[in-house]
Amino acid sequence: DWDRASVDTSFARARGGVEGNGRNPTDRGRPGVKHHLLVDANGIPLAGEVTGANKPDAAGTLPLVDSAGPLDPEGEDEGPGGRPGGLYGDRAYDAEALRDELRERGIEPKLAKRRTPHGSGLGKIRWVVERTIGWLHNFRKLRVVTEKTQEMQLALLNLGLSLICFKYFCNS
Repeated sequence: DWDRASVDTSFARARGGVEGNGRNPTDRGRPGVKHHLLVDANGIPLAGEVTGANKPDAAGTLPLVDSAGPLDPEGEDEGPGGRPGGLYGDRAYDAEALRDELRERGIEPKLAKRRTPHGSGLGKIRWVVERTIGWLHNFRKLRVVTEKTQEMQLALLNLGLSLICFKYFCNS
């Protein structure tokens, strides 16, 4: 369902000084990585990325969107393989520069704004990405990262996303 997509990030502890990790500002500076995830309206993973825990969530959004489908500057590419109509994200993605870049790509940004009361209604739409992150963290290997290279971390993340897609389509 390419009408909308949701984006979110989860944290994984990094043991033993893995490549590309960063000090997590919310976990007393412990090393870790972030798993950035883009899903469609049904929660099917479209793209995933691994960055250091000290990187802002919004910084990993555009590479995810660009890897999810071909960029068509003419706006003629619609439907599967194209771009989602809207992108939903929580307050961590509140940045005007990100909104402008998404509009240039033909995607309507539906990002929550900081310093506003809760109850925006985005939870009714964004729950699918939270559920997919829950499925992803069922793979213990992705909850605690021990792989030394970023390539191996990304490979295991993509394997987990592929298994989620496989299970989703086998049970449908």
